[in-house]
Amino acid sequence: MPHPTAMRHLLLLVCCLSTTWASAQLPLTPRQLYPGLFEAVQQGRVFPDNKTFVDMVPLAPPSRILADYAQQRTQPGFNLATFVKARFRLPASDASTYRSNVAAGLRPHLDTLWRVLERRPQDSVARYSSLLPLPKPYLVPGGRFREVYYWDSYFTMIGLSEAGRTPLVRSMADNFAFLLNRYGFIPNGNRSYYLTRSQPPFFALMVQLLAQQQTDSVLPRYQPALLREYAYWMGGADSLAPGKASRRAVRMPGGEVLNRYWDSSTEPREESYAEDVAAAKGLPNPRQFYRDIRAAAASGWDFSTRWFGPDGKLTSIRTTELVPVDLNCLLLTLEQTLARSYKAQGQAATAKTWELKAAKRQAAIQRYCWNKAAGWYTDYDLPQRRPATIRTLAGVFPLAFGVATAPQATQVAAGLKADFLKDGGLLTTLNASGQQWDAPNAWAPLQYLAIQGLRRYNQQPLADTVATRWVRLNSRVFQQTGKLLEKYNVQNTSLPAGGGEYPLQDGFGWTNGVLLYLLNHSATKQP
Repeated sequence: MPHPTAMRHLLLLVCCLSTTWASAQLPLTPRQLYPGLFEAVQQGRVFPDNKTFVDMVPLAPPSRILADYAQQRTQPGFNLATFVKARFRLPASDASTYRSNVAAGLRPHLDTLWRVLERRPQDSVARYSSLLPLPKPYLVPGGRFREVYYWDSYFTMIGLSEAGRTPLVRSMADNFAFLLNRYGFIPNGNRSYYLTRSQPPFFALMVQLLAQQQTDSVLPRYQPALLREYAYWMGGADSLAPGKASRRAVRMPGGEVLNRYWDSSTEPREESYAEDVAAAKGLPNPRQFYRDIRAAAASGWDFSTRWFGPDGKLTSIRTTELVPVDLNCLLLTLEQTLARSYKAQGQAATAKTWELKAAKRQAAIQRYCWNKAAGWYTDYDLPQRRPATIRTLAGVFPLAFGVATAPQATQVAAGLKADFLKDGGLLTTLNASGQQWDAPNAWAPLQYLAIQGLRRYNQQPLADTVATRWVRLNSRVFQQTGKLLEKYNVQNTSLPAGGGEYPLQDGFGWTNGVLLYLLNHSATKQP
């Protein structure tokens, strides 16, 4: 039998080799494939949206394109846009050809959109494309979002479940399990330039959605993938001292482990390269700025004053200094789902271990994220060693996941009614900053979780009010435009939502899913 020290060294070697192998298998991103040309295209705004170029497919090997660029770019009359359009294929979009039939009504429109937004599985993709292949069918959000997105997909899957499309729900869950097996985590989306970060971890809820239809017997099928997801978020936690953080794990002052959003890169985002470079200009530490910008993108809230310093400006972004309340509620349900998966296999002792992990996290969320003075759940500010002061709609997650006590839920409900509730639904934050995850904007996933949280704590009248106002707004905009949108202005419902780095998108996966659920389960039925 090997000596224990030798065994530890062997395990370390295997781990290092595995990491090296995994890194070697990662596809190159557009910036890595086209150095120099990439920066020229993005900074030169050849396309108004930086995401266009990173989604294009080359018509020749990158080495040939770079050689042509080096030869031609200094010649008289060289036109960069003409050069690029002759050597790359523009990304396809079904949205440009689809026309809705408003007269048919909302439900037929939603039923049609499932087909419009569905993508067939890819055993392979075009060589040098940034798209990562997936083995089974899936839905994209729509518009510029031509790939699967992690947390968007859960809310889309809710709608698919309501529509009786359970096989597609299972296919999407299988795709996320595939990504976990292939990359060790679920990337922001299935693009090479997203392989440095994840998104809010909703995979456990996707599995729970299947279990609602097929009983907990389905849980063991996804247990290995659930464990990989947990390992990704908790990596490095065991070696942390109190008050220290490493990647996504944070050892809190009392010794508990919670988590934060993180991106492994300190470079500008490739899909928003020009915006990031411009925003970082003149900053003393642009690398940290890029890290925090990317971490906010990993949160899904890109961008919000939730992540900013006291001046409320993007340049003061400090995402990695905050322990988000919503993220830790999601990891709580991951731990609880793992406990259920072991219980379904008759492994009571292991199930108990995971139940204890969940109980510790729930207590830590209560200890660090309940802001007693505000009567609200907020993120925890690590440098300040106290709950953050800004109230956001992330504060409903402890209600949706059963963390809150009944008195706390009553306080949060009162705050929602007094401050967040507007004519079209619930504001994302109370700050009108011009950022898309601030007032006056609202988003379907947060409406859904607020409604679920209120119902869980018997705040039914307020839940019904939110649902009715949101459905009414969605319906009215559809009647006027023939579109369902990614976000809405709930404060002045006659105006569109604004902010963000791109125009308002329609489609839209998570809006469709939440809307169909509310049409089926709200007190006020809509046609």
